[in-house]
Amino acid sequence: MNLLNRYILRQFAKNILLLVLSFIAIYILIDFFEKIDNFVEKGKPMALVAKFFLLSIPFVVEQMGPVCILLAGVVTLGVLNHSNELTALKAGGVSLRKIIMPVIAAGAAATLFLLALSQFVLPRTAAQTSKIWYREVKGHMPLGIYRSGRYYYQGDSNFYSFARPDPSKTEFGFFSHASWNKQYELQALVAAEYAVWQNGEWMLYNGQVQFAEGKGAFRTEVFDVRSFPFKEKPADFFLPKLRSSEMSILELYREARRGKQSREEQAAAWADFYGRVSYILLGLPLLLLGLPLLLMVYRKWGRDLSLAVPVSCGMAFACWGIWAILQSLAKAAYFNPLAAALSVHLLVGLSGLFLLLREDV
Repeated sequence: MNLLNRYILRQFAKNILLLVLSFIAIYILIDFFEKIDNFVEKGKPMALVAKFFLLSIPFVVEQMGPVCILLAGVVTLGVLNHSNELTALKAGGVSLRKIIMPVIAAGAAATLFLLALSQFVLPRTAAQTSKIWYREVKGHMPLGIYRSGRYYYQGDSNFYSFARPDPSKTEFGFFSHASWNKQYELQALVAAEYAVWQNGEWMLYNGQVQFAEGKGAFRTEVFDVRSFPFKEKPADFFLPKLRSSEMSILELYREARRGKQSREEQAAAWADFYGRVSYILLGLPLLLLGLPLLLMVYRKWGRDLSLAVPVSCGMAFACWGIWAILQSLAKAAYFNPLAAALSVHLLVGLSGLFLLLREDV
């Protein structure tokens, strides 16, 4: 590695470290003032508060990583341009491509770090912060678990199992309910293709119910539509929403590959996987477009960082907005998840490469 590459890489490392620490400080400061009252009201020790916010750092780094990569590259090239080092290098016969290659390589290395963080660190820390917030602070005790696309809940003397494509709705697929007596003997087993909670009662469709009649004998009744007086209602089934950040990239992939899912569930699962990876990779195409924008801003208005940084932030926000819209469409099965994940990257990345090649002429 020559002296120029080492110098540029060192400047990029300093800038991205400063940006990451700044974003972490701002995020934690805002989050602290929003949530500290909740900790104080519950009488929680400051050690738990410190643990909660320290464990939040990997989430902040992943969320702000792409923007930090963009701004670190822009600031690095902007400082070279502001101090006339860029002009001197180009006058000495060093092409723009050779100057920016260390920046792009550093951005790629930072992206790989974010992928490793998302795979190995973030799922554990996100699960811990969720546990602290819901259990320790909010006092919500989960009554069930989510495994392989199904929810499982245990009541006082009964057990529920079902799929729930949309947690915001009281509609359940492949619903089953089992109840037992004080001797833990099975009393009734209900299974239905579809269940709905409406007007204060459970309505089950296309199912059967088996009643225990002693000595291992059961009476079976088949029904098309039938109401049941189950004790629990959907509001009693508290389970903290499993954020995609609480799953590793590999777990998201396995969840998307899992069979026996509805079209909507499969689209949402693939959108979560592709969206998670594409968001982390968004820093590189943003960097490719941000670097030539800096040079264009300087050439047109004679100002570099004072204008290039706001322009870069605006570009990043616009790209994030388009990316978020495409992800929402993909989760609702209105748009292909892979196309939603790649569209912004291809458009921004190819535009950046074109402008960089034009600047290097």
